[in-house]
Amino acid sequence: MLILGIDPGLAISGYGILNYIGNKFEVVHYGAIVTKSCEEFPKRLKYIYDSYCSLMDMYKPEAVAIEELFYNKNVKTAMAIAQARGVHLLAAENKNIPLYEYTPLQIKQGIVGYGRAEKKQVQEMVKVILKLKEIPKPDDVADGLATAICHAHSLKFAEKFRIIKY
Repeated sequence: MLILGIDPGLAISGYGILNYIGNKFEVVHYGAIVTKSCEEFPKRLKYIYDSYCSLMDMYKPEAVAIEELFYNKNVKTAMAIAQARGVHLLAAENKNIPLYEYTPLQIKQGIVGYGRAEKKQVQEMVKVILKLKEIPKPDDVADGLATAICHAHSLKFAEKFRIIKY
């Protein structure tokens, strides 16, 4: 299964595209979509949308896994990130790709086995699981890959116990 994992963001949105076959991962592509703070907000959102639509057209993922928004004390920042996240969701929906959402706690649990793991621990496990030479940078890229891995592990669990979502 080809999975696009996304760490949503306005300034930097990290992503990873993994092929998950028979409990093995193949890294297809990963990177970050970066917008400039000097650009107008709607243009930044459009750039994110267009970039993800292009990725989806190019790689044709069978599923999109995205990190749910976490609480942010700065309301203005939280709203901007939430709006950017909406653009990520819209891109997947418009391409008719099944969308799965995971909390940061679920992602950490799925990667490290502990929901309160430190960011560095998650990044190191992404490197180990995917057999990468180094931790992907920026951090958002590793988070996007972690989200894709989490989804793959969730699929494995669902198949093992025949969990069906309605």
